[in-house]
Amino acid sequence: MSVVCGLDLLCTEQLSLCQGRRVGLLCHPASLASDYSHALDRLIAAGIRPIRLFGPEHGIRGEAQDMIGVGSGKDPRSGIDEVSLYGDSFNSLIPTQDQLSGLDCLVIDLQDIGSRYYTFIWTMALAMKAAAQAGVQVVVLDRPNPLGGLQVEGGTVAIESFVGLGSVPVRHGLTMAEMASLVKAGLPWGAERFAKPLDLDLQIVKMQGWCRRMSFEETGLPWVLPSPNMPTVDTAWVYPGMCLIEGTNVSEGRGCTRPFEIIGAPFVDSYALAAALNADGLNGVVFRPLTFRPTFHKHGGKPCSGVQLHVTNRHTFKPYAAGVAVLRQFRRLCGDAFVWRTETYEFVSDHLAIDLLTGSAAVRTSIDAGQDLSAICAQWKADELAFEDRRAPFLLYP
Repeated sequence: MSVVCGLDLLCTEQLSLCQGRRVGLLCHPASLASDYSHALDRLIAAGIRPIRLFGPEHGIRGEAQDMIGVGSGKDPRSGIDEVSLYGDSFNSLIPTQDQLSGLDCLVIDLQDIGSRYYTFIWTMALAMKAAAQAGVQVVVLDRPNPLGGLQVEGGTVAIESFVGLGSVPVRHGLTMAEMASLVKAGLPWGAERFAKPLDLDLQIVKMQGWCRRMSFEETGLPWVLPSPNMPTVDTAWVYPGMCLIEGTNVSEGRGCTRPFEIIGAPFVDSYALAAALNADGLNGVVFRPLTFRPTFHKHGGKPCSGVQLHVTNRHTFKPYAAGVAVLRQFRRLCGDAFVWRTETYEFVSDHLAIDLLTGSAAVRTSIDAGQDLSAICAQWKADELAFEDRRAPFLLYP
């Protein structure tokens, strides 16, 4: 492998961070060592037996579908206590002081996919804040951002939710360790929860061999589903845009083999949609008309028409802009059949899901007003430049 992750380096070169200490481990299925063993087994083999396990959304084993609460219990193999950090309320996302009691350090090893609304960065941030209050050290084991670390896309966050607890662009271009450093220093604009620095002992175990331009395939690391609907690296590439479909009555492809790459609904004219999107002139992507039948979730069991995204050039493809373009064309072509989701989303019921995902009402109201795609995308250009300046001191890799 050309890249060595933080987990392997902790277990071979930096065991002193955990030796003789009472360790908690926040992990999920993609917390994998180079020998394909899970982080828990790798730590135990290195002589470090965690006394408590913590799991993010979807659970430690990644069994639960999106927004399905997970209970606490015991790991069936090791008998170690498990704490779920995704239950039935916002408070369930935050480890309590009792759950952190008795720990000297909390080791965090989560494979992220580089999108602000993929909730693992906020599980980490909430755990860091709780650990700071409990006087528990946090050790973050770093992993690659599968979208690379160069491009930034999206604006600020004005409405706090579990898909945006701090003002971070949708595509932030940071690794988990870099994000942890930024959270510790504070995100002093937009959302308020992490506006102030954290008084936290944060230790980072960097990767070896990773650079910001590197594709995930070049790392030599295996792709393991970090959540049930993230089957491939290709899925991760379209997710920053196609997750926006969650804020609508259109299927984002859950219940299909290519979620987020396939989108549609029974009321869509797939050929008209594909033609309109291809005419938008978006770089690095082709929209192909198709029909599909989700086995569950939105429109489960019903025939749907829509498009599949085929990314032809990752370097020029801008997934968030593509997602906004898709929403705009759904609104333009489908009329009143296309609606914004009004149900509770990530424990928030007083704001529309699309506003939580985009960070404010600006994108939605612009689409409803029929604005040109270029005018909508121009809204977040200044925010992207500001975030690039803000993140610069915290970049760990060339």
